Amino acid sequence: MILSDKKILDSIKNGQIVIEPFKSESLGTNSYDVHLGKYLAVYENNILDAKKHNTIKEVIIPEEGFIIQPGTLYLGVTEEYTETHNSVPFLEGKSSVGRLGIDIHATAGKGDVGFCNTWTLEISCVQPVRIYAGMPIGQLIYFMVEGDIENYYNKKKNAKYNTRTIKPVESMMWKNKF
Repeated sequence: MILSDKKILDSIKNGQIVIEPFKSESLGTNSYDVHLGKYLAVYENNILDAKKHNTIKEVIIPEEGFIIQPGTLYLGVTEEYTETHNSVPFLEGKSSVGRLGIDIHATAGKGDVGFCNTWTLEISCVQPVRIYAGMPIGQLIYFMVEGDIENYYNKKKNAKYNTRTIKPVESMMWKNKF
């Protein structure tokens, strides 16, 4: 079951969902709009290795915007810090962003119960497009969880993305044992 605007507000009031900063105008009928933060990152190497730490180079989006290019993966970040303690957050791109040919996640559109952080975005595009810090970039949709939770993400010992940040975070796949 997807939470309605009233259920999202109830969950915020009782601390089950946290959105900072919260803007009432960003609350939709059954979603909350998130905005692009000012930081982007790109990988320093053209060839990435899943078993190695792939380093990134930071880009700060200037006031006049930044043109993203096809064929490059940009890591972005939401302005909003979020927490979810009773539902599963799903991040989807806004249709207006999709109509510009921008994809905001390659595979990581679902969060876990207990995820407490900003969202790193996996941004790609089909043609050059200028993007701006603060622009609406996606929407969070919350699904209720049935049953008790045993393993909250923020309490997992092996969770790789628990450190609070305002910048995009590179892949931590290299921390896995395989």
